[in-house]
Amino acid sequence: MKMHDVQAALCTSDLGNEMMRLIARLFPICRSITGKGFRDTLTILQELIPLQVHEVPTGTLVFDWTVPKEWNIRDAYIKNSSGERVIDFQKCNLHVVGYSLPVRKRVSLDELKAHLFTLPEYPDWIPYRTAYYKEDWGFCLSHNHFLALTDETYDVCIDASLETGHLSYGEYYLPGRTENEILISCHACHPSLCNDNLSGIALSAFLAKFLRTHSLRYSYRFLFIPGTIGSITWLALNEKAAARVTHGLVVAGVGDPGKMTYKKSRRGNAEIDRAVAHVLQHSGAPYEVIDFFPYGYDERQYCSPGFDLAVGCLMRTPHGRYPEYHTSADNLNLVRPECLENSFGIYLTVLRVLEGNFKFSATHPKCEPQLGKRGLYAAIGGSTDSAKKQLAMLWVLNLCDGQNRLLDIAERANIHFDVIKDLADLLVDHNLLKAGP
Repeated sequence: MKMHDVQAALCTSDLGNEMMRLIARLFPICRSITGKGFRDTLTILQELIPLQVHEVPTGTLVFDWTVPKEWNIRDAYIKNSSGERVIDFQKCNLHVVGYSLPVRKRVSLDELKAHLFTLPEYPDWIPYRTAYYKEDWGFCLSHNHFLALTDETYDVCIDASLETGHLSYGEYYLPGRTENEILISCHACHPSLCNDNLSGIALSAFLAKFLRTHSLRYSYRFLFIPGTIGSITWLALNEKAAARVTHGLVVAGVGDPGKMTYKKSRRGNAEIDRAVAHVLQHSGAPYEVIDFFPYGYDERQYCSPGFDLAVGCLMRTPHGRYPEYHTSADNLNLVRPECLENSFGIYLTVLRVLEGNFKFSATHPKCEPQLGKRGLYAAIGGSTDSAKKQLAMLWVLNLCDGQNRLLDIAERANIHFDVIKDLADLLVDHNLLKAGP
């Protein structure tokens, strides 16, 4: 994968808007960790990439967990004494607590309040709540809406089912020249939440679509899974495939205007950790690198001690650090096409580093070879940074000893990997370097 391919992808000025169109299409769907909404989402993604859908039966043991019952919802509301829907699932699918039991009864306001959730600090926003692993029911609403409930009794209806079924997940395997894999994983289990869910889905899908047209060193595995239980299920059923994961990234929260943030793998200094940190350092934009901690997205499952995969999480603003997180304000106004496009470019540049991080050996290791007579100074001359490129070339010649990889050289010289890689290719063409593994 050449850098000009990355640049060409980003110059298709409509890339961010294409991702936004996909997000807008997926936004109305009520997704959860199981059920029709999740399957409908995978069906739409199959229009972009040849996604394989797996169905894992309820009751399947996956390490210390059990695949839960399947939840599906058709309608839900709360009606006042006049028969008006004062809470309507059809207007906002965040109104119902995910995995709520079916309910149809008349309740007093006091009884109803025990099942209502609001955000007093943001009185116009609706929170997102779930009850995955306890049998309960509830509604979410704005605090201002809550304060307007004054009738003595209300009719409550949640037309849903919680029955034996399946957990679904999508998988796309893209073979490369080696069986060593790069894992790209995103959670696809939230309802109408744009940044914390749909941005990761969109970026992952378009990344897979882009990569499938290129010759690749690594094989790639893209997972579209329900959070936590999805990664646990995949790991439990695919331990052999997991052993081939050499590098990995969890994709989440990549559409907001905050700075790029990278959460390291459990190992802390894996090649993926170094590659992402290097790309962010040379991106010219603010960024943050944080250490691994055992909470967050599915990186905590991939990094559990029994697997300890080199998987980090590359996002923009981390979960919980922006007020819109898990609320109705995480909508189509929060994510921006230019931020999605920027995140896409960062991801592609990281993958370029991983794809090109080879060892090389100098063919003339005893003292510097004469570069002028080979026309190498002329090859890099004429540009405003020619002196920097000459120094970079000397770094490459000096450190290509069969032990260092190109990322080692880029880090030590504090020069962008792309410059080091392009010069290494040039020196190979002039028979001054030979490629290693």
